[in-house]
Amino acid sequence: SSQPTWPRCREVLVRKTRAFNLRAMGDEDQPKKRTFRKYSFRGIDLDKLLDLSNQDLMELFRARQRRKFSRGIKRKPIALLKKLRKAKRETAYGEKPEPVKTHLRNMVIVPEMIGSIVGVYNGKQYIGVEVKPEMIGHYLGEFAITYKPIR
Repeated sequence: SSQPTWPRCREVLVRKTRAFNLRAMGDEDQPKKRTFRKYSFRGIDLDKLLDLSNQDLMELFRARQRRKFSRGIKRKPIALLKKLRKAKRETAYGEKPEPVKTHLRNMVIVPEMIGSIVGVYNGKQYIGVEVKPEMIGHYLGEFAITYKPIR
Protein backbone atom coordinates (compact mmCIF):
# COMPACT_ATOMS: atom_id res chain seq x y z
CA SER A 1 0.00 0.00 0.00
CA SER A 2 1.58 3.24 -1.19
CA GLN A 3 -0.95 5.52 0.55
CA PRO A 4 -0.26 6.64 4.13
CA THR A 5 -2.49 5.11 6.79
CA TRP A 6 -2.71 8.10 9.15
CA PRO A 7 -5.62 9.94 7.43
CA ARG A 8 -7.70 6.75 7.61
CA CYS A 9 -6.80 6.17 11.27
CA ARG A 10 -7.72 9.76 12.11
CA GLU A 11 -11.07 9.38 10.32
CA VAL A 12 -11.90 6.24 12.34
CA LEU A 13 -10.87 7.94 15.58
CA VAL A 14 -13.09 10.96 14.84
CA ARG A 15 -16.04 8.68 14.03
CA LYS A 16 -15.60 6.69 17.27
CA THR A 17 -15.30 9.88 19.34
CA ARG A 18 -18.51 11.26 17.82
CA ALA A 19 -20.36 8.02 18.51
CA PHE A 20 -19.12 8.04 22.12
CA ASN A 21 -20.19 11.67 22.59
CA LEU A 22 -23.65 10.94 21.15
CA ARG A 23 -24.08 7.98 23.53
CA ALA A 24 -22.94 10.12 26.48
CA MET A 25 -25.50 12.79 25.55
CA GLY A 26 -28.25 10.17 25.26
CA ASP A 27 -27.92 9.27 28.96
CA GLU A 28 -29.28 12.65 30.08
CA ASP A 29 -33.08 12.78 30.11
CA GLN A 30 -33.57 16.57 30.17
CA PRO A 31 -32.83 18.50 26.96
CA LYS A 32 -29.75 20.71 27.06
CA LYS A 33 -30.59 24.43 27.20
CA ARG A 34 -29.12 26.53 24.41
CA THR A 35 -26.89 29.27 25.72
CA PHE A 36 -26.37 32.27 23.46
CA ARG A 37 -22.98 33.93 23.42
CA LYS A 38 -23.31 37.56 24.48
CA TYR A 39 -22.05 39.82 21.70
CA SER A 40 -19.18 42.17 22.41
CA PHE A 41 -17.43 44.59 20.04
CA ARG A 42 -13.71 44.90 20.85
CA GLY A 43 -14.37 43.59 24.37
CA ILE A 44 -17.29 45.92 25.16
CA ASP A 45 -20.80 44.50 25.66
CA LEU A 46 -23.65 45.60 23.44
CA ASP A 47 -25.60 47.47 26.13
CA LYS A 48 -22.46 49.46 27.06
CA LEU A 49 -21.85 50.26 23.37
CA LEU A 50 -25.27 51.90 23.13
CA ASP A 51 -24.37 54.24 26.02
CA LEU A 52 -21.01 55.36 24.54
CA SER A 53 -20.60 58.88 23.19
CA ASN A 54 -19.58 59.41 19.56
CA GLN A 55 -16.03 60.23 20.68
CA ASP A 56 -15.64 57.01 22.72
CA LEU A 57 -17.23 54.94 19.95
CA MET A 58 -14.93 56.52 17.39
CA GLU A 59 -11.88 55.28 19.32
CA LEU A 60 -13.11 51.67 18.98
CA PHE A 61 -13.42 51.84 15.18
CA ARG A 62 -10.69 51.15 12.64
CA ALA A 63 -8.60 53.98 11.18
CA ARG A 64 -10.74 54.73 8.11
CA GLN A 65 -13.96 54.95 10.13
CA ARG A 66 -12.20 57.02 12.82
CA ARG A 67 -11.04 59.47 10.18
CA LYS A 68 -14.56 59.77 8.77
CA PHE A 69 -16.01 60.50 12.23
CA SER A 70 -13.23 62.96 13.13
CA ARG A 71 -13.99 64.99 9.98
CA GLY A 72 -17.53 65.50 11.27
CA ILE A 73 -20.89 63.79 10.81
CA LYS A 74 -22.76 65.38 7.91
CA ARG A 75 -26.48 66.15 7.62
CA LYS A 76 -27.53 63.08 5.56
CA PRO A 77 -26.29 60.38 7.98
CA ILE A 78 -27.95 62.25 10.87
CA ALA A 79 -31.22 62.36 8.90
CA LEU A 80 -30.96 58.60 8.24
CA LEU A 81 -30.43 57.92 11.96
CA LYS A 82 -33.50 60.04 12.79
CA LYS A 83 -35.61 58.06 10.29
CA LEU A 84 -34.34 54.76 11.73
CA ARG A 85 -35.21 55.91 15.27
CA LYS A 86 -38.70 56.92 14.11
CA ALA A 87 -39.24 53.56 12.34
CA LYS A 88 -38.14 51.70 15.49
CA ARG A 89 -40.38 53.82 17.72
CA GLU A 90 -43.47 53.14 15.62
CA THR A 91 -43.19 49.33 15.68
CA ALA A 92 -44.95 47.05 18.14
CA TYR A 93 -42.83 44.93 20.48
CA GLY A 94 -41.44 41.79 18.81
CA GLU A 95 -42.04 43.05 15.25
CA LYS A 96 -39.50 44.20 12.69
CA PRO A 97 -39.45 47.91 11.87
CA GLU A 98 -40.33 49.32 8.45
CA PRO A 99 -37.35 49.48 6.06
CA VAL A 100 -35.83 52.93 5.60
CA LYS A 101 -34.52 53.47 2.05
CA THR A 102 -31.18 55.19 1.56
CA HIS A 103 -28.45 55.83 -0.99
CA LEU A 104 -25.83 56.23 1.77
CA ARG A 105 -23.68 53.17 1.04
CA ASN A 106 -20.76 54.90 2.81
CA MET A 107 -22.59 55.18 6.13
CA VAL A 108 -20.70 53.49 8.98
CA ILE A 109 -22.95 51.18 11.01
CA VAL A 110 -23.18 52.34 14.62
CA PRO A 111 -24.70 50.43 17.61
CA GLU A 112 -27.82 52.62 17.52
CA MET A 113 -28.79 51.10 14.15
CA ILE A 114 -28.93 47.50 15.45
CA GLY A 115 -32.29 45.85 14.82
CA SER A 116 -33.26 48.33 12.11
CA ILE A 117 -33.92 47.41 8.50
CA VAL A 118 -32.23 49.60 5.91
CA GLY A 119 -33.02 49.54 2.19
CA VAL A 120 -29.56 50.13 0.68
CA TYR A 121 -29.52 51.25 -2.96
CA ASN A 122 -27.25 49.18 -5.17
CA GLY A 123 -27.60 51.28 -8.32
CA LYS A 124 -30.78 49.57 -9.51
CA GLN A 125 -32.95 48.65 -6.52
CA TYR A 126 -33.03 48.79 -2.73
CA ILE A 127 -31.59 45.74 -0.95
CA GLY A 128 -33.10 45.13 2.50
CA VAL A 129 -30.36 44.86 5.12
CA GLU A 130 -31.24 43.91 8.69
CA VAL A 131 -28.55 45.45 10.89
CA LYS A 132 -27.01 42.93 13.31
CA PRO A 133 -24.43 43.53 16.08
CA GLU A 134 -21.66 41.88 14.03
CA MET A 135 -21.99 44.66 11.42
CA ILE A 136 -20.82 47.47 13.71
CA GLY A 137 -17.96 49.44 12.14
CA HIS A 138 -18.69 48.23 8.61
CA TYR A 139 -20.29 50.25 5.81
CA LEU A 140 -23.90 49.76 4.68
CA GLY A 141 -22.67 49.24 1.11
CA GLU A 142 -20.82 46.06 2.11
CA PHE A 143 -24.14 44.29 2.61
CA ALA A 144 -25.82 45.28 -0.67
CA ILE A 145 -23.97 43.74 -3.62
CA THR A 146 -23.90 45.96 -6.74
CA TYR A 147 -23.43 43.27 -9.36
CA LYS A 148 -24.87 39.90 -10.22
CA PRO A 149 -22.23 37.21 -9.58
CA ILE A 150 -21.51 35.15 -12.69
CA ARG A 151 -21.43 31.37 -12.66
